[in-house]
Amino acid sequence: MTESNFEKPLRRPRYRGAHPRQFDQKYKERNPGKYAAEVEKVVASGKTPAGTHRPIMVREVMEFLAPQPGSIALDCTLGFGGHAQELFARVQPGGKLIAIDADPLELPKTEARLRSCGFPENSLIVRRMNYAGVLQLMLSEQPDGADVLLADLGLSSMQMDNPARGFTFKADGPLDMRMNPAHGQPVSAFLSKISEQKLAFLLKNNADEPLASTLARSILQAHNQTRLMTTSALAAVVRQVMVLQSRRLSDTPDDAVRRVFQALRIAVNDEFGSLDAFLKQLPNCLKPGGRVVILSFHSGEDRRVKKAFKDGLRDGFYTSISEDVVRPSMEEQRGNPRSCSAKLRGAVRSSNATRSTIDPAK
Repeated sequence: MTESNFEKPLRRPRYRGAHPRQFDQKYKERNPGKYAAEVEKVVASGKTPAGTHRPIMVREVMEFLAPQPGSIALDCTLGFGGHAQELFARVQPGGKLIAIDADPLELPKTEARLRSCGFPENSLIVRRMNYAGVLQLMLSEQPDGADVLLADLGLSSMQMDNPARGFTFKADGPLDMRMNPAHGQPVSAFLSKISEQKLAFLLKNNADEPLASTLARSILQAHNQTRLMTTSALAAVVRQVMVLQSRRLSDTPDDAVRRVFQALRIAVNDEFGSLDAFLKQLPNCLKPGGRVVILSFHSGEDRRVKKAFKDGLRDGFYTSISEDVVRPSMEEQRGNPRSCSAKLRGAVRSSNATRSTIDPAK
């Protein structure tokens, strides 16, 4: 047999240094079943393994929700399933977990992990959808409502770390940022249609960006000249503006890049619109005495949650709400830096408020 008849085995891509840096090189982190020890090392170093997500404030969430065997639990943002797995176990035996998420890429993986837990098949209902339509789901699947409900807002680590999704500026990727790549328009198309004034408003409203007008002008000028199609291209424009502005040292160019990416991600996914719709429907999704916890990660989200809970308490939809926001412990923040911005708020639905008195349209 000649040498040409032999097929050389495929080798993994080489990378510089002792440790992989790019997402697609971190094959061990992305396969925890085979490389559990490697994943433990990454977690012990205070990092999140590639392709996974570390649930935040699990103890605090469970203490407030207090799920019991036989309860109905609703996870409105399934993600990697860290919180859901804990809820799923605590409502057994006899309970049910209803879980939803809009991401068509991650949802099947998480559902497979949950179904491998060994609980009865009919104790888990998984639907791909945005939580803005959660009330219709509950009316069809569980008309009496849920005993406990969780919404973990914002971006998951799986989405954030994968350059192909366009959420991160740490590696080059398409300027996309859609939670569901099959719907809506990517950021690259969004920038082609928005005015400078509207973009400045979004940067201020969605991310509290102090240089909103300056950045909006520069981003659209660059986009009109060369069409910003990648995350690196957009990040470079923002960094250039920040260097020219000579911002204070405590506010680095990358801080501004994060804010710009956050504002655009919120806009193309209509995250605030979905959150507002969800908060209006929320009381109707709970049984009398049902408990809800919402985790938010920036001021725009937290302001909406805080106001909705206060308004609900005033109008008699809730009997109690969190008096103060709960934050991750210092230990958790050191072990998982991505938890640092998290805020937890909870509420308990009134036993006197019926669906006829709770009007989501108000």
